[in-house]
Amino acid sequence: MGLESSDMSCFISDFVQKYGGYAVVDGGFATELERHGANLNDPLWSAKCLISSPHLVRRVHLDYLDAGANIILTASYQATIQGFEAKGLATEEAESLLRRSVEIACEAREIYYDNCTKGSWDLVENGNTTRRPVLVAASIGSYGAYLADGSEYSGDYGDAVTLQKLKDFHRRRLQILAEAGADLIAFETIPNKLEAKAYAELLEEEAINIPAWFSFNSKDGINVVSGDSILECASIADSCRQVAAVGINCTPPRFIHGLILSIRKKSSGVSDEDFVSYIGKWHEAGASLFGGCCRTTPNTIRAISGVLSNKSSSPFKS
Repeated sequence: MGLESSDMSCFISDFVQKYGGYAVVDGGFATELERHGANLNDPLWSAKCLISSPHLVRRVHLDYLDAGANIILTASYQATIQGFEAKGLATEEAESLLRRSVEIACEAREIYYDNCTKGSWDLVENGNTTRRPVLVAASIGSYGAYLADGSEYSGDYGDAVTLQKLKDFHRRRLQILAEAGADLIAFETIPNKLEAKAYAELLEEEAINIPAWFSFNSKDGINVVSGDSILECASIADSCRQVAAVGINCTPPRFIHGLILSIRKKSSGVSDEDFVSYIGKWHEAGASLFGGCCRTTPNTIRAISGVLSNKSSSPFKS
């Protein structure tokens, strides 16, 4: 799917408004793979399953679709050409695995549609029944995720990591994922302003023709984890024509309401019950995309779907 600039800028808002004012994103991926038996003790983390257990990747996607997700993210958060090459794969094999991450998610969407019983999670519009819309978002984790040293949670990459180095690292990966059939690109767990700028410049330089979202992480409710201002980071995203949404992930839920309000002015160990209790407040603050992150499960997503359907006139019912 390719969109003109004006279309990309309102892609997410149009999607959520057409289908009830909100959309539900999937939740934690690695923990679900482990629950299905995967061993992720590897620098590739969940991306390891693209090599060894693609059927488990498909299974997790389906679990989240069954739980009510409207947007599923590919298993490419920690999938990089450099990381695959470090495991001994050829460049061509690495690029193929990136494409495969999108293909598996798209396959899961089609399987879900084929298995849906009539009337289950369907949208009734003008008397006609259609399928509940599902988008596939190609996940891109930060440079720190590739390093597998926790630096995506500090944003401290050292002086040797420059803007150009980050662009060189991400460029080919972005090109492949953008051309693989996903509906949008999801830049996740962005820890600093430098990487946000690298992503924004790459989207422009490569003339990426599908929309993207930027999702930052914070540990104080004011700044991103590096200490850079969330407002400055959001401003970088807002200046890029391909960026259709800005959000927060891998952040204590108690901070998210304030961060949403801050972003809107400018442009983890909680239980499912604790996490879901925040959803209404975030919705009222102006958020329209809701999902999970580390350690959340399909049960979390099912509960989020239920809360939102009860608060909305949306035709989707859990």
